[in-house]
Amino acid sequence: MDTIVIGASIPLSGAYQPYGRQIETALRLFEADANAGLAEKIMGRRCAIALELRDDRSRRDRTGEIYRWLCAERGADILLGPYSTGLTRVAAQIAEERGRVMLNHGGAGDDLHDGAARMLVGVLTPASEYLTGFVGLLTTLKLMRKRLAIVAAPTPFALAAAEGAERACAERRAWLHGVRLRVKFRGRFDPAATPATLQPAFRRNRVNALLSVGGYEHDLAAMRFAIAPSLNLPVLGCVAAGVARFGADLGASADGIVGPSQWEEELAITPEIGPAPGEFARQMRARMGGAPCDYPAAQAYAAGLIALAALRESAAAGAIEQPRLREALARLSVKTLFGDFAIDRANGRQIAHRMLLVQWHRGRKMMIDPAALDERGDLEFPSGWRLMVASLNYLRIGRRKPEDAPPGDAEDDDKS
Repeated sequence: MDTIVIGASIPLSGAYQPYGRQIETALRLFEADANAGLAEKIMGRRCAIALELRDDRSRRDRTGEIYRWLCAERGADILLGPYSTGLTRVAAQIAEERGRVMLNHGGAGDDLHDGAARMLVGVLTPASEYLTGFVGLLTTLKLMRKRLAIVAAPTPFALAAAEGAERACAERRAWLHGVRLRVKFRGRFDPAATPATLQPAFRRNRVNALLSVGGYEHDLAAMRFAIAPSLNLPVLGCVAAGVARFGADLGASADGIVGPSQWEEELAITPEIGPAPGEFARQMRARMGGAPCDYPAAQAYAAGLIALAALRESAAAGAIEQPRLREALARLSVKTLFGDFAIDRANGRQIAHRMLLVQWHRGRKMMIDPAALDERGDLEFPSGWRLMVASLNYLRIGRRKPEDAPPGDAEDDDKS
Protein backbone atom coordinates (compact mmCIF):
# COMPACT_ATOMS: atom_id res chain seq x y z
CA MET A 1 0.00 0.00 0.00
CA ASP A 2 1.39 3.40 -1.02
CA THR A 3 1.51 6.29 1.44
CA ILE A 4 0.49 9.83 0.62
CA VAL A 5 2.21 12.38 2.85
CA ILE A 6 0.29 15.55 3.73
CA GLY A 7 2.45 18.12 5.51
CA ALA A 8 1.58 21.21 7.54
CA SER A 9 2.76 23.48 10.30
CA ILE A 10 0.40 24.19 13.18
CA PRO A 11 0.68 26.62 16.12
CA LEU A 12 0.91 24.32 19.12
CA SER A 13 2.60 27.10 21.08
CA GLY A 14 2.83 30.87 20.87
CA ALA A 15 0.15 33.45 20.12
CA TYR A 16 -2.10 31.17 18.05
CA GLN A 17 -1.86 28.13 20.33
CA PRO A 18 -5.60 28.07 21.25
CA TYR A 19 -6.46 27.48 17.58
CA GLY A 20 -3.49 25.18 16.99
CA ARG A 21 -4.76 22.51 19.36
CA GLN A 22 -8.11 22.43 17.60
CA ILE A 23 -6.47 22.30 14.17
CA GLU A 24 -4.23 19.42 15.22
CA THR A 25 -7.21 17.49 16.60
CA ALA A 26 -9.20 18.09 13.40
CA LEU A 27 -6.34 16.96 11.16
CA ARG A 28 -5.75 13.82 13.23
CA LEU A 29 -9.46 13.07 12.97
CA PHE A 30 -9.24 13.55 9.19
CA GLU A 31 -6.24 11.20 9.03
CA ALA A 32 -8.12 8.52 10.99
CA ASP A 33 -11.25 8.89 8.87
CA ALA A 34 -9.29 8.82 5.62
CA ASN A 35 -7.44 5.67 6.58
CA ALA A 36 -10.69 4.07 7.74
CA GLY A 37 -12.18 4.40 4.28
CA LEU A 38 -12.53 7.99 3.08
CA ALA A 39 -9.37 7.80 0.99
CA GLU A 40 -10.60 4.83 -1.05
CA LYS A 41 -8.51 4.59 -4.21
CA ILE A 42 -5.91 7.13 -5.24
CA MET A 43 -3.43 6.53 -8.07
CA GLY A 44 -5.60 3.58 -9.09
CA ARG A 45 -5.07 1.72 -5.82
CA ARG A 46 -5.78 2.08 -2.13
CA CYS A 47 -3.38 4.41 -0.34
CA ALA A 48 -2.65 5.28 3.27
CA ILE A 49 -2.66 8.89 4.42
CA ALA A 50 0.20 10.04 6.65
CA LEU A 51 0.19 13.49 8.24
CA GLU A 52 3.47 15.27 8.93
CA LEU A 53 2.69 18.02 11.45
CA ARG A 54 5.21 20.33 13.10
CA ASP A 55 4.79 23.12 15.68
CA ASP A 56 5.55 26.49 14.07
CA ARG A 57 5.33 28.22 17.49
CA SER A 58 3.24 30.96 15.80
CA ARG A 59 6.48 32.32 14.33
CA ARG A 60 7.35 33.20 10.75
CA ASP A 61 10.96 31.99 10.90
CA ARG A 62 9.93 28.63 12.27
CA THR A 63 7.15 28.36 9.64
CA GLY A 64 9.69 28.91 6.88
CA GLU A 65 11.96 26.19 8.27
CA ILE A 66 9.11 23.69 8.42
CA TYR A 67 7.85 24.23 4.87
CA ARG A 68 11.35 24.12 3.40
CA TRP A 69 11.85 20.80 5.22
CA LEU A 70 8.46 19.46 4.09
CA CYS A 71 9.24 20.27 0.46
CA ALA A 72 12.88 19.12 0.41
CA GLU A 73 13.81 16.45 2.97
CA ARG A 74 10.34 15.08 3.73
CA GLY A 75 9.01 15.28 0.20
CA ALA A 76 5.38 15.87 1.18
CA ASP A 77 2.95 15.09 -1.63
CA ILE A 78 0.63 17.96 -0.72
CA LEU A 79 0.82 20.86 1.72
CA LEU A 80 -1.76 22.36 4.03
CA GLY A 81 -1.09 25.95 5.03
CA PRO A 82 -0.45 27.29 8.54
CA TYR A 83 -2.82 29.40 10.65
CA SER A 84 -2.95 33.21 10.13
CA THR A 85 -2.38 35.41 7.12
CA GLY A 86 1.20 36.29 8.11
CA LEU A 87 2.39 32.70 8.46
CA THR A 88 0.50 31.62 5.33
CA ARG A 89 2.30 34.30 3.32
CA VAL A 90 5.67 32.81 4.35
CA ALA A 91 4.62 29.24 3.56
CA ALA A 92 2.98 30.19 0.24
CA GLN A 93 6.18 31.73 -1.09
CA ILE A 94 8.12 28.55 -0.32
CA ALA A 95 5.45 26.32 -1.84
CA GLU A 96 5.44 28.46 -4.98
CA GLU A 97 9.22 28.33 -5.31
CA ARG A 98 9.18 24.54 -4.97
CA GLY A 99 6.20 24.08 -7.27
CA ARG A 100 4.02 22.48 -4.56
CA VAL A 101 0.27 22.87 -4.21
CA MET A 102 -0.77 24.26 -0.82
CA LEU A 103 -4.34 24.30 0.50
CA ASN A 104 -4.84 27.56 2.38
CA HIS A 105 -7.24 26.89 5.26
CA GLY A 106 -5.89 29.37 7.79
CA GLY A 107 -5.02 32.69 6.08
CA ALA A 108 -7.85 34.99 4.99
CA GLY A 109 -5.85 37.99 3.79
CA ASP A 110 -6.92 39.04 0.28
CA ASP A 111 -3.32 39.70 -0.76
CA LEU A 112 -2.50 35.99 -0.46
CA HIS A 113 -4.42 35.41 -3.68
CA ASP A 114 -3.17 38.38 -5.69
CA GLY A 115 -1.84 36.09 -8.40
CA ALA A 116 1.76 35.88 -7.19
CA ALA A 117 1.31 32.42 -5.64
CA ARG A 118 -0.52 30.36 -8.24
CA MET A 119 -0.04 27.08 -6.36
CA LEU A 120 -1.95 28.44 -3.34
CA VAL A 121 -5.58 27.28 -3.21
CA GLY A 122 -8.01 29.01 -0.85
CA VAL A 123 -10.52 27.10 1.26
CA LEU A 124 -11.94 29.95 3.34
CA THR A 125 -13.73 33.18 2.46
CA PRO A 126 -11.29 36.10 2.01
CA ALA A 127 -11.02 38.85 4.62
CA SER A 128 -12.70 41.50 2.47
CA GLU A 129 -15.97 39.55 2.73
CA TYR A 130 -15.86 38.91 6.50
CA LEU A 131 -17.91 41.93 7.55
CA THR A 132 -20.23 42.59 4.62
CA GLY A 133 -22.92 40.53 6.38
CA PHE A 134 -22.75 42.84 9.40
CA VAL A 135 -23.36 45.83 7.13
CA GLY A 136 -26.24 43.93 5.57
CA LEU A 137 -27.68 43.38 9.05
CA LEU A 138 -27.41 47.11 9.73
CA THR A 139 -29.55 47.87 6.68
CA THR A 140 -32.42 45.83 8.18
CA LEU A 141 -32.56 47.82 11.41
CA LYS A 142 -35.45 50.19 11.93
CA LEU A 143 -33.31 53.21 12.78
CA MET A 144 -33.39 56.48 10.82
CA ARG A 145 -29.59 56.62 10.79
CA LYS A 146 -27.08 53.87 11.38
CA ARG A 147 -23.90 55.79 12.23
CA LEU A 148 -21.06 53.28 12.11
CA ALA A 149 -17.54 53.37 13.51
CA ILE A 150 -14.93 50.84 12.35
CA VAL A 151 -11.90 50.20 14.57
CA ALA A 152 -9.24 48.18 12.70
CA ALA A 153 -5.80 46.96 13.73
CA PRO A 154 -2.92 47.84 11.35
CA THR A 155 -2.57 44.31 9.90
CA PRO A 156 -3.21 43.15 6.30
CA PHE A 157 -6.11 40.94 7.41
CA ALA A 158 -7.79 43.62 9.53
CA LEU A 159 -7.35 46.35 6.93
CA ALA A 160 -8.73 44.14 4.16
CA ALA A 161 -11.76 43.25 6.29
CA ALA A 162 -12.32 46.90 7.22
CA GLU A 163 -12.04 48.02 3.60
CA GLY A 164 -14.58 45.38 2.61
CA ALA A 165 -17.00 46.73 5.21
CA GLU A 166 -16.38 50.29 3.98
CA ARG A 167 -17.21 49.29 0.42
CA ALA A 168 -20.39 47.60 1.64
CA CYS A 169 -21.38 50.81 3.45
CA ALA A 170 -20.95 52.77 0.21
CA GLU A 171 -23.25 50.52 -1.79
CA ARG A 172 -26.58 51.96 -2.89
CA ARG A 173 -28.71 49.65 -0.75
CA ALA A 174 -26.82 50.48 2.44
CA TRP A 175 -26.95 54.21 1.65
CA LEU A 176 -30.70 54.15 1.00
CA HIS A 177 -31.25 52.33 4.32
CA GLY A 178 -29.42 55.04 6.27
CA VAL A 179 -26.04 53.38 6.84
CA ARG A 180 -23.31 56.00 7.22
CA LEU A 181 -19.66 55.36 8.06
CA ARG A 182 -18.84 58.15 10.51
CA VAL A 183 -15.58 57.17 12.26
CA LYS A 184 -12.58 55.20 11.01
CA PHE A 185 -9.81 54.30 13.46
CA ARG A 186 -6.67 52.53 12.24
CA GLY A 187 -4.34 51.43 15.01
CA ARG A 188 -3.78 48.95 17.77
CA PHE A 189 -6.36 49.20 20.51
CA ASP A 190 -4.57 50.19 23.72
CA PRO A 191 -7.09 50.03 26.61
CA ALA A 192 -5.07 52.63 28.53
CA ALA A 193 -4.95 55.20 25.73
CA THR A 194 -7.23 54.53 22.77
CA PRO A 195 -10.54 55.34 24.54
CA ALA A 196 -9.44 58.95 25.00
CA THR A 197 -9.36 59.32 21.20
CA LEU A 198 -12.45 57.35 20.28
CA GLN A 199 -14.95 58.51 22.87
CA PRO A 200 -15.07 62.19 21.77
CA ALA A 201 -15.23 61.16 18.09
CA PHE A 202 -18.11 58.79 18.82
CA ARG A 203 -20.04 61.51 20.65
CA ARG A 204 -19.48 64.18 17.98
CA ASN A 205 -20.71 61.83 15.29
CA ARG A 206 -23.52 60.28 17.35
CA VAL A 207 -22.19 56.79 16.58
CA ASN A 208 -24.68 54.03 17.35
CA ALA A 209 -22.89 51.03 15.80
CA LEU A 210 -19.31 49.83 16.34
CA LEU A 211 -17.40 47.23 14.35
CA SER A 212 -13.97 46.02 15.49
CA VAL A 213 -11.54 43.94 13.46
CA GLY A 214 -8.08 42.91 14.58
CA GLY A 215 -6.46 40.13 16.56
CA TYR A 216 -8.42 38.45 19.31
CA GLU A 217 -7.08 40.69 22.08
CA HIS A 218 -7.71 43.82 19.98
CA ASP A 219 -11.37 42.90 19.51
CA LEU A 220 -11.81 41.90 23.14
CA ALA A 221 -10.41 45.25 24.32
CA ALA A 222 -12.60 47.17 21.86
CA MET A 223 -15.74 45.38 23.04
CA ARG A 224 -14.90 45.95 26.71
CA PHE A 225 -14.58 49.63 25.90
CA ALA A 226 -17.86 49.67 23.97
CA ILE A 227 -20.00 48.01 26.65
CA ALA A 228 -18.83 50.17 29.57
CA PRO A 229 -21.55 52.55 30.79
CA SER A 230 -21.21 55.86 28.93
CA LEU A 231 -21.35 55.33 25.16
CA ASN A 232 -24.66 53.47 25.02
CA LEU A 233 -23.89 51.82 21.67
CA PRO A 234 -26.84 49.61 20.72
CA VAL A 235 -25.14 47.67 17.88
CA LEU A 236 -21.78 45.95 18.35
CA GLY A 237 -19.82 43.55 16.17
CA CYS A 238 -16.30 42.13 16.00
CA VAL A 239 -14.44 39.28 14.32
CA ALA A 240 -13.52 37.68 17.66
CA ALA A 241 -17.21 37.06 18.43
CA GLY A 242 -17.10 34.15 15.98
CA VAL A 243 -15.14 31.87 18.36
CA ALA A 244 -16.25 30.13 21.55
CA ARG A 245 -13.65 31.64 23.90
CA PHE A 246 -15.16 35.10 23.27
CA GLY A 247 -18.26 34.18 25.30
CA ALA A 248 -16.14 32.72 28.07
CA ASP A 249 -13.91 35.80 28.28
CA LEU A 250 -16.70 38.40 28.20
CA GLY A 251 -19.31 36.42 30.11
CA ALA A 252 -22.77 38.01 30.18
CA SER A 253 -21.34 41.13 28.51
CA ALA A 254 -21.04 39.15 25.26
CA ASP A 255 -24.83 39.03 24.91
CA GLY A 256 -26.01 40.74 21.73
CA ILE A 257 -22.58 41.11 20.12
CA VAL A 258 -22.48 39.99 16.50
CA GLY A 259 -19.57 38.37 14.69
CA PRO A 260 -18.70 36.71 11.38
CA SER A 261 -18.06 32.98 11.28
CA GLN A 262 -16.68 30.76 8.55
CA TRP A 263 -18.54 27.75 9.96
CA GLU A 264 -20.95 26.63 12.67
CA GLU A 265 -21.92 23.11 13.64
CA GLU A 266 -25.63 24.01 13.24
CA LEU A 267 -25.03 24.63 9.54
CA ALA A 268 -27.82 22.82 7.69
CA ILE A 269 -26.02 21.25 4.74
CA THR A 270 -25.64 17.77 3.30
CA PRO A 271 -21.98 17.27 2.34
CA GLU A 272 -21.07 15.44 -0.84
CA ILE A 273 -17.94 14.10 0.85
CA GLY A 274 -17.09 13.62 4.52
CA PRO A 275 -19.21 13.96 7.66
CA ALA A 276 -22.01 16.44 8.32
CA PRO A 277 -21.15 19.50 10.47
CA GLY A 278 -22.90 18.15 13.57
CA GLU A 279 -21.18 14.77 13.37
CA PHE A 280 -17.79 16.39 12.90
CA ALA A 281 -18.39 18.63 15.94
CA ARG A 282 -19.51 15.64 18.03
CA GLN A 283 -16.32 13.73 17.20
CA MET A 284 -14.19 16.79 17.89
CA ARG A 285 -15.74 17.27 21.34
CA ALA A 286 -15.15 13.61 22.11
CA ARG A 287 -11.47 14.03 21.26
CA MET A 288 -11.11 17.34 23.12
CA GLY A 289 -12.80 16.33 26.35
CA GLY A 290 -16.01 18.21 25.59
CA ALA A 291 -14.33 21.49 24.60
CA PRO A 292 -16.16 23.51 21.89
CA CYS A 293 -15.12 23.30 18.26
CA ASP A 294 -14.47 26.53 16.32
CA TYR A 295 -14.31 27.18 12.59
CA PRO A 296 -10.48 26.92 12.25
CA ALA A 297 -10.85 23.20 13.00
CA ALA A 298 -13.57 22.75 10.37
CA GLN A 299 -11.45 24.64 7.82
CA ALA A 300 -8.51 22.30 8.38
CA TYR A 301 -10.60 19.11 8.13
CA ALA A 302 -12.29 20.41 4.96
CA ALA A 303 -8.87 21.17 3.43
CA GLY A 304 -7.94 17.52 3.88
CA LEU A 305 -11.15 16.34 2.21
CA ILE A 306 -10.63 18.73 -0.71
CA ALA A 307 -7.04 17.56 -1.14
CA LEU A 308 -8.18 13.94 -1.36
CA ALA A 309 -10.93 14.77 -3.86
CA ALA A 310 -8.42 16.50 -6.14
CA LEU A 311 -5.87 13.71 -5.73
CA ARG A 312 -8.39 11.07 -6.79
CA GLU A 313 -8.94 12.92 -10.04
CA SER A 314 -5.43 14.10 -10.83
CA ALA A 315 -3.45 11.00 -9.79
CA ALA A 316 -5.67 8.33 -11.33
CA ALA A 317 -2.92 7.51 -13.85
CA GLY A 318 -0.60 6.38 -11.06
CA ALA A 319 1.50 9.39 -10.04
CA ILE A 320 1.05 12.69 -8.18
CA GLU A 321 1.99 15.58 -10.44
CA GLN A 322 1.69 19.01 -8.87
CA PRO A 323 0.53 20.92 -12.02
CA ARG A 324 -2.20 18.33 -12.64
CA LEU A 325 -3.22 18.51 -8.98
CA ARG A 326 -3.54 22.30 -9.20
CA GLU A 327 -5.63 21.98 -12.36
CA ALA A 328 -7.89 19.42 -10.66
CA LEU A 329 -8.47 21.86 -7.80
CA ALA A 330 -9.32 24.59 -10.31
CA ARG A 331 -12.05 22.36 -11.79
CA LEU A 332 -13.33 21.02 -8.46
CA SER A 333 -16.74 22.10 -7.19
CA VAL A 334 -17.80 20.23 -4.08
CA LYS A 335 -19.66 20.62 -0.80
CA THR A 336 -18.06 19.52 2.49
CA LEU A 337 -19.03 20.05 6.12
CA PHE A 338 -17.47 23.50 5.70
CA GLY A 339 -19.80 24.45 2.86
CA ASP A 340 -19.23 25.00 -0.86
CA PHE A 341 -15.79 24.91 -2.46
CA ALA A 342 -14.78 26.42 -5.80
CA ILE A 343 -11.88 28.69 -6.71
CA ASP A 344 -10.94 31.31 -9.25
CA ARG A 345 -8.85 29.25 -11.66
CA ALA A 346 -6.26 32.00 -12.13
CA ASN A 347 -5.38 32.99 -8.57
CA GLY A 348 -6.80 30.24 -6.33
CA ARG A 349 -9.11 32.60 -4.45
CA GLN A 350 -12.16 30.97 -2.84
CA ILE A 351 -15.35 32.10 -4.58
CA ALA A 352 -18.07 29.69 -3.39
CA HIS A 353 -17.93 29.59 0.39
CA ARG A 354 -20.45 31.78 2.23
CA MET A 355 -19.72 33.61 5.48
CA LEU A 356 -22.14 33.29 8.39
CA LEU A 357 -23.20 35.70 11.12
CA VAL A 358 -23.54 34.72 14.77
CA GLN A 359 -24.78 36.57 17.82
CA TRP A 360 -24.22 35.79 21.48
CA HIS A 361 -27.23 35.07 23.66
CA ARG A 362 -27.02 33.83 27.25
CA GLY A 363 -23.59 32.28 26.81
CA ARG A 364 -24.30 30.69 23.42
CA LYS A 365 -23.49 31.60 19.84
CA MET A 366 -26.56 31.54 17.62
CA MET A 367 -26.61 31.81 13.84
CA ILE A 368 -28.44 34.74 12.29
CA ASP A 369 -29.20 35.43 8.66
CA PRO A 370 -29.66 39.07 7.56
CA ALA A 371 -30.85 37.94 4.13
CA ALA A 372 -33.87 36.27 5.73
CA LEU A 373 -34.92 39.62 7.20
CA ASP A 374 -35.16 41.59 3.97
CA GLU A 375 -38.86 40.88 3.50
CA ARG A 376 -39.81 41.91 7.03
CA GLY A 377 -38.11 45.28 7.36
CA ASP A 378 -39.22 45.75 10.96
CA LEU A 379 -36.05 45.16 12.97
CA GLU A 380 -35.22 47.74 15.59
CA PHE A 381 -32.43 48.29 18.10
CA PRO A 382 -33.98 50.48 20.83
CA SER A 383 -31.52 52.61 22.80
CA GLY A 384 -29.83 50.57 25.50
CA TRP A 385 -31.02 47.25 24.05
CA ARG A 386 -29.77 44.73 21.51
CA LEU A 387 -32.11 42.93 19.17
CA MET A 388 -31.16 39.39 18.35
CA VAL A 389 -32.41 37.39 15.43
CA ALA A 390 -31.80 33.66 15.56
CA SER A 391 -33.65 31.13 13.47
CA LEU A 392 -36.14 33.90 12.56
CA ASN A 393 -37.04 34.45 16.24
CA TYR A 394 -36.70 37.96 17.66
CA LEU A 395 -35.25 38.16 21.15
CA ARG A 396 -34.69 41.43 23.05
CA ILE A 397 -31.53 41.28 25.12
CA GLY A 398 -30.83 43.78 27.90
CA ARG A 399 -27.46 45.44 27.81
CA ARG A 400 -25.60 47.89 29.98
CA LYS A 401 -24.17 51.05 28.49
CA PRO A 402 -20.55 51.56 27.29
CA GLU A 403 -17.59 53.87 28.00
CA ASP A 404 -14.21 55.40 26.97
CA ALA A 405 -12.27 55.62 23.67
CA PRO A 406 -8.65 55.04 22.24
CA PRO A 407 -5.64 57.08 20.96
CA GLY A 408 -4.57 56.81 17.34
CA ASP A 409 -5.57 58.33 14.03
CA ALA A 410 -9.37 58.39 14.29
CA GLU A 411 -11.01 59.93 11.25
CA ASP A 412 -14.50 61.32 11.83
CA ASP A 413 -17.31 63.06 10.01
CA ASP A 414 -19.52 65.45 11.93
CA LYS A 415 -22.42 65.30 9.45
CA SER A 416 -25.43 63.45 10.83
